Amino acid sequence: MAKADQIKALISSHLKKDEERFRTIALQLAATEARRGHTSLAEDIRKLVDSTAQRSLKLVSVSPELSDLLIEQEPAANHASLVVADRIEEKLSRIVAEHRQAPKLANFGMRNRRKILLAGPPGTGKTMTASVLARRTGLPFFVVQVDRLFTRYLGETNAKLRQVFAVIRERPAVYLFDEFDTLGTARGSENDVGEMRRVLNALLQFIEEDRSEGLIVAATNNVGSLDPALFRRFDDILQYGHPDRNAIEAVLRNRLATFIGRFKLGPVLAVAKGLSHAEITEACNDAIKDAILADRRSVTQKALIIALRDRKGVYGDPE
Repeated sequence: MAKADQIKALISSHLKKDEERFRTIALQLAATEARRGHTSLAEDIRKLVDSTAQRSLKLVSVSPELSDLLIEQEPAANHASLVVADRIEEKLSRIVAEHRQAPKLANFGMRNRRKILLAGPPGTGKTMTASVLARRTGLPFFVVQVDRLFTRYLGETNAKLRQVFAVIRERPAVYLFDEFDTLGTARGSENDVGEMRRVLNALLQFIEEDRSEGLIVAATNNVGSLDPALFRRFDDILQYGHPDRNAIEAVLRNRLATFIGRFKLGPVLAVAKGLSHAEITEACNDAIKDAILADRRSVTQKALIIALRDRKGVYGDPE
């Protein structure tokens, strides 16, 4: 039977309404019983855990009319997969710390930082940052498909935004407004139309008036295209760029892990210069697949350099 400490931990997590820990301990119990030969009991426990998880998922599902605008994703499992500059990491730690101590700040009339703008070129870690924030704070992670407001709901975007922010108020989570440029294009530009101006004004108002408990994160690839009026609505603005030499090495080591071979990284780092985090990661994936297909236990320097040069060729910087 289950150990006493497991039973106590199970009861404690239930009383604290810590569903994730409750599920983890229950699955540990199932594994313990399976090792003892109690396969039927182990299977029953797993089925109960799975059915509970399914009911939980149904409770947090968004309404059908918002299902293509609000997409729930699993937060990043590995914090180390996010490689950013120290100044950004310091700000992220501050955001998480203020979220955890929000009640303490509220006692002094202060609010935690919870409206964040991420700005930088594609593939530099903005989306991963939002996902990691969800993992570190223990909040669910939703991506708001901003572009669909115009491709599918032109003429009713204001109403859709109102519904989205109603969900944000009711359900604490990390909400990533991806491709924020779509809504934030500078007012008065050539691309400006009446509908976009109305939506932008509505969005500014929704952001300013929002007092929910979750985090609102907006990501833009081109901060210069955003109306300056947006900036004061955010508590913090994080600027991203292409990784430097140390960051490139960290990305390589994190992604290659046990597949990294015994070779000098200097030439690899030189070739990778100018690529984004995402491009370097994809090059690593290509090199790992080459190693697997060739029945090798590690990638070679040559394969990695070729993969990186291919990425440079794809993005217009061939060597």
